[in-house]
Amino acid sequence: MSFGTESVPVAVTERCELWRPQRTDLAGLVRLVSDEETRRFLGPARDGEASQFERLQRNAGCWAFYGYGTFIVRQRGGDEIIASCGVFHSWRGYGSEVGMDDVPEAGWIVRADHWRRGLAGEIMAGALAWFDATHGKQSIKCMIENGNAASEKVAARLCFRRYGVHMIEDPNGPVQLNLYERVS
Repeated sequence: MSFGTESVPVAVTERCELWRPQRTDLAGLVRLVSDEETRRFLGPARDGEASQFERLQRNAGCWAFYGYGTFIVRQRGGDEIIASCGVFHSWRGYGSEVGMDDVPEAGWIVRADHWRRGLAGEIMAGALAWFDATHGKQSIKCMIENGNAASEKVAARLCFRRYGVHMIEDPNGPVQLNLYERVS
């Protein structure tokens, strides 16, 4: 199996293959976030090709600049994108005191029809193991919108500890982001 220029996944978990992003991934990324419930805790994430093209370009740039980024995830032997998970380099612009600028950040999005199977934890454990082996164990941040209990459970299992809260403005009102860190 080959996707774009890659012929083998970067990492493999029990049920999934973790691939570097390719130009050919756009349609699968659009499907990944097409469900409104999937986007519920993704902040300003929008569905549609333009938004996902921007996400794909940012991710490819992260891989080019830092040698890591979010993986495109498929079930073993499968073609469909079921998740986008991994460690990417972020600059959130919240200010240095928040600690989310110019840092490795973990993030996971799993397609709604694959929820409640433990995939986010499995994939992220594999992604973090790959990151640690390739880039050395180091501090990694993540942020989870308040109310996203499923992601908070995943973060706890991955040894992320809450270190703060940051409020952002959203068109629907203020949103609380819970800030987490996995310390090396």
